[in-house]
Amino acid sequence: MKRSHLLERHIHCQFAMAGAALGKSTAIKESFEIAVGDRSRDEFIDDDDDGRANRTGTLVTASAHIITAVIGSGVLSLAWALAQLGWIAGPIVLFVFALITWFCSILLADCYRSSQGKRSHSYKDAVRANLGSVYCKFCGLAQYTNLIGVSIGYTITTAISMGAIKRSDCFHKNGHDAAACEGSTTTDMIIFASIEIVLSQLPNFHKLWWLSVVAAIMSVSYSTIGLGLSVAKIAEGPHARTSLTGVTVGEDVSASEKVWRTFQSLGNIAFAYSYSNVLIEIQDTLKSSPPENQVMKKATSIGVFTTTIFYMLCGILGYAAFGNNAPGNFLTGFGFYDPFWLVDLANVCIAIHLIGAYQVFAQPLYQFIETWSRNHWPDSHFITSEHVVKVPVLGDCPLSFFRIIWRTLFVVATAAVAMIFPFFNDFLGLIGALSFWPLTVFFPVEMYIVRARIPKFSSTWIWLKILSAICLLVSLVAACGSVQGLIHSLRHYQPFKSS
Repeated sequence: MKRSHLLERHIHCQFAMAGAALGKSTAIKESFEIAVGDRSRDEFIDDDDDGRANRTGTLVTASAHIITAVIGSGVLSLAWALAQLGWIAGPIVLFVFALITWFCSILLADCYRSSQGKRSHSYKDAVRANLGSVYCKFCGLAQYTNLIGVSIGYTITTAISMGAIKRSDCFHKNGHDAAACEGSTTTDMIIFASIEIVLSQLPNFHKLWWLSVVAAIMSVSYSTIGLGLSVAKIAEGPHARTSLTGVTVGEDVSASEKVWRTFQSLGNIAFAYSYSNVLIEIQDTLKSSPPENQVMKKATSIGVFTTTIFYMLCGILGYAAFGNNAPGNFLTGFGFYDPFWLVDLANVCIAIHLIGAYQVFAQPLYQFIETWSRNHWPDSHFITSEHVVKVPVLGDCPLSFFRIIWRTLFVVATAAVAMIFPFFNDFLGLIGALSFWPLTVFFPVEMYIVRARIPKFSSTWIWLKILSAICLLVSLVAACGSVQGLIHSLRHYQPFKSS
């Protein structure tokens, strides 16, 4: 077997593991394509139907990829979201988002191969093949905007978790009401940014694939710990105050706050369910027989069903534990104080998970900017030159002054925005609102209409368009609620000074 073929197989497997473990990004195939995409097809042995490495994915592996891709930091806000919606609307909204995600994923699975049978290796490839280059550019804008937003959101979440560890230890020593335990997240964001600056300088981050496996374990661990703590809190009593409609107007919130929080909770739930933008990447790991779309539909059903059960448990038990006073992040809002070491462990798991997740989300953006720069200024020594440096464990690592400066500036910029807007629920809601309609609904619906050649104004066409329009409206109101939440939170917040 040729050496280049071995290289491709190696990179393909490692990025597949990274994307499945950390999920919700386009890192898998985009980084893979940049690494080997410019190579001539003749350089590879024709193992598969398009000359790429033979695929070995099955129903079991695809289902596992989906579950680990969906379950992530979004689970932390579900108890708060249900507190805004109540016992009736909360579970219904969770189920409806799961149903829409499942349905649109089924449509997207049929768009993996073009009408000529050609495979799409990434979400953007599928959009380009079915809708053309203009829609592909719109898709790229939506994806890269989402990647930037997630990078900022992960900076906020990690810093809050790092601060929660210190506060938990302080509360354990000085009592739950100790005012001295309140602190700033700014220092924690600087520490997190410093770590990411170092990791960002590694041009071949896929060599740290083991970090993705660890991150997947961390994600399941902190979610399970939160679930267990909720059950323990319910069991010990007294029971928290809950209601059929969620937070009570006049007692918990004003009428206008109730409306805005309801909108914002939709964005938080949308963020928790967004995985469609990596479906094509997961589907591209499946064997060609049986047909990939058939296997992917079964995997989607298994993955979404399993995730929905887990989310229902976390949301419902979290709401039952905290009631209408549920914190925005149920592992850092200090509804749980004891056992303090278990709370600390959960937040350590969050920090480890998101340190690796940040890189998986940022790498496609890094590669896009650097490839674009090399193509526009091919004669620039500053942009194209590489200097090999020996690094313990990693071996020879090529360093570029352009890469050092640009990637450092990106990390600093995301950290600066996070310091200005360190509001967990508001930012997660905004990310979920901005990515839900275009990536989860609009593109799958439009691609399916073209791929299935559905006649314009037919009953199927009309219902698909209505679904897309309703989801657009949901995304808009969720975005408005999140923006209003950011504005409201900023009124009493001093950037770089208080928590």
